[in-house]
Amino acid sequence: MAKKGNRIQVIMECTEHKASGMPGTSRYITTKNKKNTTERLELKKYNPILKKMTVHKEIK
Repeated sequence: MAKKGNRIQVIMECTEHKASGMPGTSRYITTKNKKNTTERLELKKYNPILKKMTVHKEIK
C-alpha cells in the first residue's frame, strides 16, 4: 500500500519582482509538510531576472 503523506507541493513567488512592475516572474516549486508548517513559507531564493537573492513567498 502507498503511504498517505503530509507533504504538499507549493509555489514560491518573488515579492520584490512583483512589486517592481518588471515583466516576467520568478517562481520556484517546493514541498512542505502541512502538519508541521501550517503557515505560509517565506524563503530567500535567487531571482535570475533581478540577479540577486530575494524573498519568495508561498502563493498556493
